[in-house]
Amino acid sequence: MSSDRVRYDRATAHLDAPLAVVDLRAFDANAADLVRRARGKPVRVASKSVRCRALLERVLARDGFAGVMGYTLEESLWLARSGVPDVLLAYPSADRAGFAELTSDPKLARAVTVTVDDPAQLALVDAARAGREEVRVCLEFDVSLRLLGGRVRVGALRSPLHVPERLAELARAVARRPGFRLVGLMAYEAHVAGVGDAVRGRPVRSGAVRLMQSVARSRLATLRAEAVAAVRDVAELEFVNGGGTGSVQHTAAEDAVTEVAAGSGLYVPRLFDHYSSFEGRPAALFALPVVRRPGIGVVTVLGGGYPASGAAGPDRLPAPYLPAGLRLAPREGAGEVQTPLLGQAADDLLIGDKVWFRHAKAGELCERFPALHLVDGERVVETAPTYRGEGRSFL
Repeated sequence: MSSDRVRYDRATAHLDAPLAVVDLRAFDANAADLVRRARGKPVRVASKSVRCRALLERVLARDGFAGVMGYTLEESLWLARSGVPDVLLAYPSADRAGFAELTSDPKLARAVTVTVDDPAQLALVDAARAGREEVRVCLEFDVSLRLLGGRVRVGALRSPLHVPERLAELARAVARRPGFRLVGLMAYEAHVAGVGDAVRGRPVRSGAVRLMQSVARSRLATLRAEAVAAVRDVAELEFVNGGGTGSVQHTAAEDAVTEVAAGSGLYVPRLFDHYSSFEGRPAALFALPVVRRPGIGVVTVLGGGYPASGAAGPDRLPAPYLPAGLRLAPREGAGEVQTPLLGQAADDLLIGDKVWFRHAKAGELCERFPALHLVDGERVVETAPTYRGEGRSFL
């Protein structure tokens, strides 16, 4: 870790902090590991976890990656206009202007697939139509773990479709409706892919998570296969998408799945330190400058109040990474315009020195910085704009 700090400091010596970097060697190693774990099935890269077109293009150029998973219709259309030929919008949209554009442009209609889980979403698209282009549709199936007859539910609150029969009903509704073509199915196991099972200092909780995930995986493959069979009775499917960074190898092993999704595993933010199934390399970091030395064992850096989305808690805060041995002040946390840091390492820092942080999640970091400085060894080899740097704020 100390050698990494030296590299990053040397690479960015000519740049003033705050700034953000991506270590290309770590990024590429993480990409290779995702492909290895996908066992020959293509990896669809989740754009919300990257939010930088240059890095999306870099990973899509690698063997083993195919297609983008977008997070808003506006973003999906923007990526398609820029040349991405296959964008799965993974979340339902109410963007009427976007649907008007989608249904009136043949190039966009071929490139973008929209996700639905309710007939009302189809009606919204029809009400917004400005052209006759056919809309490609993906259904989302809920694969949360349900126990005790459904009285206990573990998983993200996403699609209302959790039994194959209801999924098939919606598939038939799509097939009957002019102007739509059912091409895909998505089933995301958030409780497996997005929950760490090896949290340091919490052995009981980690053991409970591993037990839950073992039970979930044993039921998941059967449920997903039944869902795919139910939909394929109605329409031919081009793809069946599942998984996430934390479950790539398990999802890829299912015969019913044709592709896996991943994105956070490229940057490996803090929340992905707690998995027994893989070990990635932190690739995305941000640096803040030391601007004060309030006393022994304390420095203050400029900025830092970059919490991640989700249920509020300490695990959603960024954390000082380099030099090792620093921690947030418990009464202040990460501040809006300044952040005090505690620890013996503070006494070796001078005004103007950089402290390197890791964000709790992946792509959200890019909403704070207009550019990512791409580091190879001890050099910045490129400065790539983030979505924000291109003047885009999709959500």
